[in-house]
Amino acid sequence: MEGVSKAQRHGRILALIARHEVHTQQQLAELLKQEGVDVTQVTLSRDIHDLGLIKTGRGYATGKGETKGPTFWTLAPDLLLDARAAQNIVVVKTHAGHAMSLCRALDQAGFPEVVGTVAGDDTILVVTESAKEARELAPRLRGLE
Repeated sequence: MEGVSKAQRHGRILALIARHEVHTQQQLAELLKQEGVDVTQVTLSRDIHDLGLIKTGRGYATGKGETKGPTFWTLAPDLLLDARAAQNIVVVKTHAGHAMSLCRALDQAGFPEVVGTVAGDDTILVVTESAKEARELAPRLRGLE
């Protein structure tokens, strides 16, 4: 996968540490390479710092309660494919493997109308209190309003 943006790489890193116990930078680099992302040790070290990752007994993890990492508005242009309202739910489609990282950024963005979110591999369900809120939120997430 040539030409991966920093936001896409960060999204991949967050998804990988969510799915795997990653204990070393070398292990993380190998997992990224399996996904077609070649990264130097210097870049990977900088990414780990930028994302605020910490080492735990189970490998790299995001800092508890931390809001570090790419913002929703940084990730969305590269990862968000569509957002459509369905009753009081907004269905957000992403590229495969990126729903978790985009969902985390969405949660941290603090949209007041969002009651909760659930992420799969390429889909996020964003629950709002009303259908009206979902209809208004969907175009905002797509960056149209």
